[in-house]
Amino acid sequence: MATRVRKGSYQASKADLTARFSRLQGQISGIARMVDEERYCPEVLTQISSAVAALEKIGFILLREHVANCVVDDVAGGRRDEAVDELMAVVHRFAGR
Repeated sequence: MATRVRKGSYQASKADLTARFSRLQGQISGIARMVDEERYCPEVLTQISSAVAALEKIGFILLREHVANCVVDDVAGGRRDEAVDELMAVVHRFAGR
């Protein structure tokens, strides 16, 4: 089965996602500075945890947009089985399984 080349369906959330990525880049830079400054490990780990949570939030926004747009469109277009298979693969990958 050939993989279709598709564009993202998150235009409605694009500005929010871009802002979130900008904040996350700032967080990551801050964490790197903390390590460079040899800050106390629990402080660094707390910031890492915060950055991971921010990245997961971005992932959930993208997942919601995918379901609300791509999956719904595929089901409406008669590609239900393919849509379900792709969604399950995405969920497993996102969940780290």
